[in-house]
Amino acid sequence: MSTHVLTTWNPEDKEFWENKGKAIATRNLWISIPCLFLAFSVWMVWSVVVVNLQSIGFRYDPNKLFWLAALPGLSGATLRIFYSFMVPIFGGRTWTTISTASLLIPAVGIGFAVRNPDTSYTTMLILALLCGFGGGNFASSMANISFFYPKARKGTALGLNAGLGNLGVSGMQFLVPLVITTGMFSALCGDPQMCVIKGVTKSIWLQNAGFVWVPFIAASTIAAWFGMNDIASAKASFAEQSVIFQRKHNWIMCLLYTGTFGSFIGYSAGFPLLLKQQYPEINPLQFAFLGPLIGSVARAASGGLSDRIGGGRVTFCGFVVLALGGALLLFFLGLGNSSLGFWGFFLTFMVLFAATGVGNASTFQMIPVIFRVDRERAYAEREGSPVSPEVIHREAEREAAAVIGFTSAIAAYGAFFIPKSYGSSIALTGGPEAALYGFILFYVACIVVTWMEYSGRHAEIRC
Repeated sequence: MSTHVLTTWNPEDKEFWENKGKAIATRNLWISIPCLFLAFSVWMVWSVVVVNLQSIGFRYDPNKLFWLAALPGLSGATLRIFYSFMVPIFGGRTWTTISTASLLIPAVGIGFAVRNPDTSYTTMLILALLCGFGGGNFASSMANISFFYPKARKGTALGLNAGLGNLGVSGMQFLVPLVITTGMFSALCGDPQMCVIKGVTKSIWLQNAGFVWVPFIAASTIAAWFGMNDIASAKASFAEQSVIFQRKHNWIMCLLYTGTFGSFIGYSAGFPLLLKQQYPEINPLQFAFLGPLIGSVARAASGGLSDRIGGGRVTFCGFVVLALGGALLLFFLGLGNSSLGFWGFFLTFMVLFAATGVGNASTFQMIPVIFRVDRERAYAEREGSPVSPEVIHREAEREAAAVIGFTSAIAAYGAFFIPKSYGSSIALTGGPEAALYGFILFYVACIVVTWMEYSGRHAEIRC
């Protein structure tokens, strides 16, 4: 058997964890994080690319631009459904290597396509869909890391993996506007495009939005292959994992994680273009990266908070903030293009990003706890021979990992529906207000469900 396969893995054994497990888990986590960072960067790169297309000669109306920003979310979410089951089938090391290498396809494709304004819209749509490879990676990455850590440390580990991985969105929205102003790849990848903004013409290299990621993707792929591990006991067929579709809490957590991560990734995808549409005098790329940055840092920093006071309580509070924040956005939109209107709108969105980040960490902290309790109760109610705690633990771990992947798949559809909701609302009513009303109603539903199932005094599983 390969030296990269761990035939013995028991992180709940304190002696094993301190003497051996912790170092291995840490190494896998710190290789996983840059791979996930790059996945998010490629997945969301269209949120920046679309802002520049009209200025370099692409004749797309706002609805077409919102489609390009939204489609990576649609394909990424769909791929997550499949990716969420891949780690137990192929192994974490093998699948991380394959999925990271796949990011080269859309990165290179975008680099060549944007150089020519005559590139067909169909080609651009296909490239937007291929960026979904990056979106799919999250499901497998989180499922993989969940196997490496003991229950008491899962919230922190998953928070770091997801939070620092999510920084790929902010990093991309900060880095791409910088690299497209330089000819860093011009010797290999072509001349600049002439960009016209408010009558001023300047050169930009929009192809760099794709090409800049290529060397980092290659390096991370190599690191994953040589530095990560597969866990033999985590192996499971799709049939063994598909039992989660019979679990009520799988579907409840899909709803709640859609409210947290779906909001984070959907706001990240649509925020730059929404700012440009509502406040045309503002350069959205000066500010847009701050939202995903705040959300990602909040996720990474708050994993331990849920471990201490309970993920259900934190999630409940997060949805209250999201609902109230949505109402504030409507208020500030009503002030028009005034300075107060813009800054109120912008700062409220920063609070919403922070709330989604905290909620992302708390919901993922909840899942292992919920399924551990659920499996213990299920076996306690069975008649016949008792089942060992080790068997219950392995079953709960396997189901929790599958649920983490599957809920992330469903939630990722937010990256499609939120930008598309903006586009449809603007096309039908002239503004995004109708979309925001819909989001507020959804958050209210999540508040009720969280209270009834996980955070209220009479909740089924308080956590």
